[in-house]
Amino acid sequence: MKSTDCVHAGKIFDTSTKGMVTPIYPSTAFDYIDTDILAYPRYFNTPNQKAVVEKLCALEHGGDGLVTSSGMSAITTVLFALLQKGDHAVFEKNLYGGTYHAVVNEMERYGINYSFSDASEDSIRSAIKDNTKLIYFETPSNPLINITDIRMVARVANERGIVTVIDNTFASPINQNPLDMGIDVVIHSGTKYLGGHSDLICGAIISNKALVEKFWNTAIHFGGSINAHTCYLLERSLKTLAIRVEKQTQNAMELSDYLVKNSLIKCVNYPGLTSHSGHEIAKNQMKGYGGMLSFEVDLQADETDRFLKNLKVIHSAMSLGGVETIISSPARTSHAKMTAHQRNEVGISDQLLRLSVGIEDAEDLKKDIKQALGAAIQSA
Repeated sequence: MKSTDCVHAGKIFDTSTKGMVTPIYPSTAFDYIDTDILAYPRYFNTPNQKAVVEKLCALEHGGDGLVTSSGMSAITTVLFALLQKGDHAVFEKNLYGGTYHAVVNEMERYGINYSFSDASEDSIRSAIKDNTKLIYFETPSNPLINITDIRMVARVANERGIVTVIDNTFASPINQNPLDMGIDVVIHSGTKYLGGHSDLICGAIISNKALVEKFWNTAIHFGGSINAHTCYLLERSLKTLAIRVEKQTQNAMELSDYLVKNSLIKCVNYPGLTSHSGHEIAKNQMKGYGGMLSFEVDLQADETDRFLKNLKVIHSAMSLGGVETIISSPARTSHAKMTAHQRNEVGISDQLLRLSVGIEDAEDLKKDIKQALGAAIQSA
């Protein structure tokens, strides 16, 4: 079903040529006579925008959505649509660095209060206040791949009438569908798995029609719309999402098994490993464990740099979710805006490396890691 929805959901049939792909509608000016729809790209209602949203709603089992100019655009649109002066929000502390930075730098400026909690039910409950309007979390988390019990968060929030928001980027709609587990809003950085080829920047919000209308009323003022050409490329990428993620998930499991046996690796964070603290929860809420993992190397700083520089198949780069395997140091990239103290508080060390596993042959990836580790310590 997922693969079928990836290929067919939302597709606009080209009646003039009977072509098999959605045409690109690049116009920014549309006739308004004899129509109930005032089409305009900033209103998120042009044909290519709607085609992508329909496909994403089919994959996430949502009632409506918005496709935005970036993942951060999706995040900030949701936050400022749901929160106002005097409100309080609970954020799980294991967040993407960009989200964390936005929260600590913007919330208080608008009179919005917030608390950070860990992923446990007791911690989330203790962080909730009488004016709490939102609980925001991501699972698997970036970059430690921590797992949060989605149904637990939904249950706790529902008891108090609190809206729940999840960043589902790492899992993708192929491996996890939070709306089915009681979550209200799903966000994606579409730059990652949805785009999947390291050449698009976009975001997505999927929810029910009532909430999406609320998001739309904020989004049209923030201006985070996306153009027809990018929508066309995103729709094309989504057609292969299922097969890409399945291969990436398979490779990540193989690499995790390989890395845990290496004496130069301190620890491996991957929910598919039975040793992972969130393995049982992940097994109950994910269809696959995903293509993201992280690990700590037992190397000095200079040796870690040599390891990264000696990789041949795997490349050091920011971002994730592409068909190629890329590695990054969260302390120097995704979480660089956090202070060293803030990173240490959430367990992000300078020796932590995040691996976004691609669709290459797993054996080639293993050989690349082995030779790069060998080169790192031989040069010491």
